[in-house]
Amino acid sequence: MAPRLDPATAYATDVVRGRLVAGRLVRLACERHLRDVEQAAAKGLVWQPEEARAVVDFFSEVLCLPEDTAAEETVDDEVPVNGSPFVLQPWQAFIVGSLMGWYTAAGYRRFRDAFIEGAKGCGKTPVGAGLMLYLLVADGERGAQVYFAAVTKDQAKLAFTDAEKMVSASPYLREVVDQKANNLAVLETGSFLRAISSEKRGLDGKRVHGALIDEEHEHGSPVVVSKVRRGTKGRRNALVMRTTNSGFDRTSICWHDHEYSRKVLEGTLPDESWFAFVCGLDPCAAHLDEGREFPDEDCPNCDDWQTEGPHWRKSNPNLGVSLSWQYLRELVRQAKGRPDSVSDLLRYNFCVWTQSHTPAWSMAKWHEAGRLKFTDDDLIGRPCYGGIDLGQTDDFAAWCRLWELDDFCVIKMRFWLPRAALKKYPDRPYDEWERAELLTVTEGDTTDEDLVKEIILEDARRDGVLAIGFDKRFAHAMSLYLQGAGISMVDTPQGFALNESIRSVSKLISDGKAAHGNNQVMTWMMDNTVLRHGPGKVVRLDKEAAKEKIDGPSALVMANARRIAPPAPQPSYQMIILGGHP
Repeated sequence: MAPRLDPATAYATDVVRGRLVAGRLVRLACERHLRDVEQAAAKGLVWQPEEARAVVDFFSEVLCLPEDTAAEETVDDEVPVNGSPFVLQPWQAFIVGSLMGWYTAAGYRRFRDAFIEGAKGCGKTPVGAGLMLYLLVADGERGAQVYFAAVTKDQAKLAFTDAEKMVSASPYLREVVDQKANNLAVLETGSFLRAISSEKRGLDGKRVHGALIDEEHEHGSPVVVSKVRRGTKGRRNALVMRTTNSGFDRTSICWHDHEYSRKVLEGTLPDESWFAFVCGLDPCAAHLDEGREFPDEDCPNCDDWQTEGPHWRKSNPNLGVSLSWQYLRELVRQAKGRPDSVSDLLRYNFCVWTQSHTPAWSMAKWHEAGRLKFTDDDLIGRPCYGGIDLGQTDDFAAWCRLWELDDFCVIKMRFWLPRAALKKYPDRPYDEWERAELLTVTEGDTTDEDLVKEIILEDARRDGVLAIGFDKRFAHAMSLYLQGAGISMVDTPQGFALNESIRSVSKLISDGKAAHGNNQVMTWMMDNTVLRHGPGKVVRLDKEAAKEKIDGPSALVMANARRIAPPAPQPSYQMIILGGHP
């Protein structure tokens, strides 16, 4: 008989094999877990299933959910009524087991950040509160500071009240936890759990072992997340857990974390310390190839919120447990008759971010094109074009070379960044890209343009670059230098003037003809790119709407503009005579 799988691996296996209904991003999380279990040693990771089981068992054996009608009742006016055991559902056990069962080879817990997005009422907050209680009483950490953090004290107290009730309902916790106003403490270890907020500098000076940031979609700024995260620097096994519904503000910290989670799960951004469990309805395969993350209501093949079915569980994994089917049916029925309530229903109950943007290209096709094989010998003698995007002096510089082969095009990229940017954006994987030699970091506050232009000149001469497109607003001085060295430089108008080139790049990608060698920096930037539509169905790269950098795609579009440009007309003999030349 095969050994019994731990709860986290069992759930992942059931989802991947189709025995449990789950959305695309949850499936990717499960695939990631199973892949990491197989490749753990090579990745410097250690999977400890017994640790995963232990914390899942803590929920059912120690934690109790207070009865709805008797949370504060007492027996004989002294002993609180015990609640029912907190038995985790399989998806909850996957989250808890993953967070507590994965370690690094150095012996530290792997995941320091967790982002959990699911429908309202699916049980995210109780799981987060229970896990914070585990960190308080059972994690073997002396002086553990555990927090429920929010913008306002009242908001933070909501999750704290859940924890208080769990303590009151558990015979074991009542014995070991000292309960005071806004303070749950284990006196023996000097550990405590409190509710804190950004009011009156309440987030400053904390040494965070664990924190639950609930309802992240309500946070208008990243202040709470940023300060709490910085407070973990002295704790080797610290965990910051964010739980949320979907939102609408794509400038918010919640959307930033949602997008970061998606990119980690899709493999666009490598981050072994970030855990993500993102629920939601799915677009059909065709719309996913077009870059849509959420369903199209007019498409019969996308998941339909108006039609009841197993797909409702994709956004509501606790449907039929903490949330009844009848309740969701009623919400859907009412929304069909009240269009003004549809937006809230989609966000709160079906995990659809209701404000949309247009992705520039299909990332699924981009990843497929990354499998195209080529060698440097294949490029010898082939037409080659270049594009430069310098941007501001303290930002990325991007250099693209684009070769035209018989069956596809080859894209090679170089990127530069000043050292100051690594300090300014410590959460971005710039240092990892530098170590992988995908990014050249120059010292100081601004990009070393002298270094950039020398490397571009060397590349252009060696590869026989026919023409380089550039934006004269930022690269005028560099263009004069390169032109003086004999390189053909073409001032390339920006905005909607690049419509034809953008559509050409999109077609190369959708046709699977854009070999790019899986450059991680370029893939990140391609995924960041969105389009703005203008009159007559023209499009342009929308740098204002893109929340992250797109310098690489901009350089690619300029290089492609040179590739598809018609050849310059050659003067005829008559033209020479008319021009007054013999």
